[in-house]
Amino acid sequence: MKNKYTVTDRLITRITGFIAGLIVIVMMVWGGYTLWGYFIYEQTNDAQVQEYVNPIISRAGGFVETVQFEENQHVTKGDTLFIIDSREYILQQKQTEASLQKEQAQLRVLDSKIETLTKTASAYGAQVNSNKAKLWKEQLDFDRYEKLFQVESATKQKVEEMQAILDVNSNNYQAARDNHDASLLSIEDIKVERSVVLSEISRLKSLLDRHKLDVSYTAIVAPYNGRMGRRTIEAGQMIDVGEPLAFIVNDDTDKWVVANYKETQVANMRIGDTVKVFADAYPSQEFKGTIISLSPATGSSFSLLPPDNSTGNYVKIVQRIPVRIRIDGKRSEIDILKVGMNVNVFTSKKQNRG
Repeated sequence: MKNKYTVTDRLITRITGFIAGLIVIVMMVWGGYTLWGYFIYEQTNDAQVQEYVNPIISRAGGFVETVQFEENQHVTKGDTLFIIDSREYILQQKQTEASLQKEQAQLRVLDSKIETLTKTASAYGAQVNSNKAKLWKEQLDFDRYEKLFQVESATKQKVEEMQAILDVNSNNYQAARDNHDASLLSIEDIKVERSVVLSEISRLKSLLDRHKLDVSYTAIVAPYNGRMGRRTIEAGQMIDVGEPLAFIVNDDTDKWVVANYKETQVANMRIGDTVKVFADAYPSQEFKGTIISLSPATGSSFSLLPPDNSTGNYVKIVQRIPVRIRIDGKRSEIDILKVGMNVNVFTSKKQNRG
């Protein structure tokens, strides 16, 4: 029987067989490598890169005057990000300063009154002592003339005259004492009034400090070194206190990965274990990591409505345990990993436990 296959057909058949064999070998090698990876590693692709992403929130309300940053811009701690119109806050500060100056002037007036009344009281005190001495002298004179009158050596008119002088000096002495006591009471009244003014000064100083804080809040600065995220404000926009205005990614803290391992995978994981991390964006680049904590509960337990398996229709679902992994390496090397990136994490099943 004549051979129906030409040389070309035989060549094609050989090439096809070689390619098929090569594919089988590659698949076997890939399958073996994959199976080996599953054998020595606990791995998951349910993992994302995390950093501290904080909102920039204004502590003062008003119109935005200027915005001094752009999205994705690197900023240094203390850099001004935007400025709020501070004129109303400055006016409030000046009003409080004026009220404080008024109370301080009132305090000086009261101090002057206290000094004046103190001198007046001292003068009344001297007058009391003088009248007391006069009264003592007039009392002796009256007693002397009264004895003389009893032995008929002095007239009744003279005794009555001495009695009148004694009564006048007695009244003068009592008036001096009353004036002295009144001046002392006036001093006490002013001291009470002074304490009220001091309290008001203290209150106004606290209020002034508060107004100064409000003025300082109109300049919003970067809280730390980082990169600005989404920008949601423009000059001329009206903002309220506590309103999120922008987002900043902190460059002063570590990057980490939150890997949600199945509960059947975490039995041999320990804090300090090393891991391998591969980002979907850079599949050929390996990053090193270290386990720094394991969640005290499953991820679903922290949800708004955690599952309740006490019902009759129960279906067992494998739960996930969040594992926090710090990305090791220089900042310049790991900076390409961005918040929210998907990564694949490989944890060796046999770590050195020594």
